[in-house]
Amino acid sequence: MSDLTGKRVAIIATDHFEESELVEPRDALAKAGAEVKIYSSGTDPIQAVKGDTEPTQKVEVDGTFADLDVSAVDAVVVPGGTVNADTIRTDEQAQAIVRRVTEAGKPLAVICHGPWLLVSAGLARGRRLTSYSSLADDVRNAGGDWVDEEVVVDGNLITSRNPHDLPAFIKALEDALS
Repeated sequence: MSDLTGKRVAIIATDHFEESELVEPRDALAKAGAEVKIYSSGTDPIQAVKGDTEPTQKVEVDGTFADLDVSAVDAVVVPGGTVNADTIRTDEQAQAIVRRVTEAGKPLAVICHGPWLLVSAGLARGRRLTSYSSLADDVRNAGGDWVDEEVVVDGNLITSRNPHDLPAFIKALEDALS
């Protein structure tokens, strides 16, 4: 495990995010010493799900997308969950966040259905990435090079396919922050 003391990581999500894809990176990064905050479209706790359909816990948020100052964080994480991903992809503030992270060259870790946000923000073109397999056509149609791999690192962009890939996803993010 890396020592991430002093690193600041933002996780952006909305209701119906895939629980493990937010909670596991959050907890692993915090255990390594990083300060991790969660941002959403509003200030109410956000609903986690397992397998897209089974509600689990609600997670407190630290602020809204408008509150997130990309210059004050070292990385941004985008979990999946079909409903979360379909909602966040149309949020102009969330799109602006991932664009600013990309422009700054900071690690942007996106998993499962999360790459829909990259497609909608115009960030897939020319990038090699992975996602949940049903997004392959969307990524390719947006000019991205979709591959079926556990974790793909393309410059600052880190992507993985699903919750089974979380160990490799988290390790790649920790490596990028070290």
